[in-house]
Amino acid sequence: MRAIVIGSTKHFLFAAFYGALGIALALIITAVWLLNARPNLSLWHTTHLTSEYHQQSGLTDFSQYLQLEDKLFAEVEQQVYRQYQPEIASPINRYERHSLSDPGLWQQNWNRSFEWQNPQAEFGLLLLHGMSDSPYMMSHLAQHYQHQAYVLGLRLPGHGTIPSGLTDITWPDLAGAVSLAVAHLSSQLPGKPIYVAGFSTGAALALNHELENISLDKPTSFDGIIMLSPAIGLDPIAAGAYWQAKLGKLLGQDKLYWNSIQTEYDPFKYQSFAVNAGDVVYELTQRNQTLLATLTPQQFTAIPPILTFQSVVDDTVSSLAVVDLLYQRLPANKHHQLVLFDVNRTKSNNQLLYQDPLASFAPFWLPQKLPYRLSLVENDPQHDNHVQVKELADKSITNDVLALSLTWPQDVYSLSHVALNFPIEDTLYGPLPVDNPQKIQIGRAIYQGERGIFSIPADDMLRQKWNPFYPYMMTRIDEFTQERHSESPMDKKQLKINQ
Repeated sequence: MRAIVIGSTKHFLFAAFYGALGIALALIITAVWLLNARPNLSLWHTTHLTSEYHQQSGLTDFSQYLQLEDKLFAEVEQQVYRQYQPEIASPINRYERHSLSDPGLWQQNWNRSFEWQNPQAEFGLLLLHGMSDSPYMMSHLAQHYQHQAYVLGLRLPGHGTIPSGLTDITWPDLAGAVSLAVAHLSSQLPGKPIYVAGFSTGAALALNHELENISLDKPTSFDGIIMLSPAIGLDPIAAGAYWQAKLGKLLGQDKLYWNSIQTEYDPFKYQSFAVNAGDVVYELTQRNQTLLATLTPQQFTAIPPILTFQSVVDDTVSSLAVVDLLYQRLPANKHHQLVLFDVNRTKSNNQLLYQDPLASFAPFWLPQKLPYRLSLVENDPQHDNHVQVKELADKSITNDVLALSLTWPQDVYSLSHVALNFPIEDTLYGPLPVDNPQKIQIGRAIYQGERGIFSIPADDMLRQKWNPFYPYMMTRIDEFTQERHSESPMDKKQLKINQ
């Protein structure tokens, strides 16, 4: 009887194993089929550029980086623009000359690094864009400070050229380019403050640069760090990007190297997103978390003051991670600041929310005194669509409320990951009509009709692309930079009170 039971158990386990294996294989085959059924890859997905910077390139200064960038863009011209021969011309393909999306239509090529020297500069400002973006993402910050600062906008490796540039970069490649830019900016401004402003992955790189210095007991580079929608933490599913790329290599299916394959209609941002790009951001955030976990209390005090702007809802990075994994770890009395943008809480909007996005933040704010200044941009309950700034500290919501002369646009229910950097006046992503029919205006490209027939996804068209509270954000950045190098402690306190 015992032998019969053991034999039956073995048969059951074998059946269960092979059944599970069959289900797993069926799921993999289905996933591969679905991923491979996407649009065909184009020249800009398959061309390999040989002049891109990598950490092993052996460059020793930023001038060499710019020289290599010249070669890179000459290669793009030769290998892509001159080689691409479409059967039907597209009016919105950035890789077709004289289309509405041709980057050459802009007075400055914002896909490239730029350096605006200023003999009267009060400080240096390094600008770092995000993954799949270009220096255009930081263009308004650059223009705001061009008369006050020595501005350097860095094109990160893999960016500004063709989407395939993101298929073989690593986060050390990006960090290496940042180090070259920091060293150059510091050499141009001896004795003057250096600030860095980073968006998304750019913010993570700025933080990483200082954490690496601090972990090695080296001097820090920045007098202040400004972060917009920073990549502090990602959805755990991002860890699967590595395995999708491995599967694509194993099966010889090039489309598996891509999370999305889309029309390249944006002159300064890739719409197709390489799987490797997501893996790079994930590995960078993991590296930063490892460094933060190993810092001593004394080393934590060496982190320069950080000013962060973040929407409470963000489909690209984790808003909660900014609080949980970074700000709650920071020491008090270091002038760290966090500005959160709430959703537009009209009565109808509140009824349509799946859940209150602020609810997950409350456990971090209420039990203990905050080691940082927290400002919440929210609806003014007395005036529909108007907003106010509420300061939260010391286990409770304070009475320190500042009404802003700014409002939510009528049909906007929240900001987005990509919205913070752009004012309403932006001619590419803003909503205001521009008298130039020769250029694409993505901010006004919202078309209605049947779903599933446009190559531009409805998600992209409907995503908020500009920041209605941009003037307030710039006021806070101005205050932050002024405090660090020109205000006395009493002046700083007075500035906060009078804001």
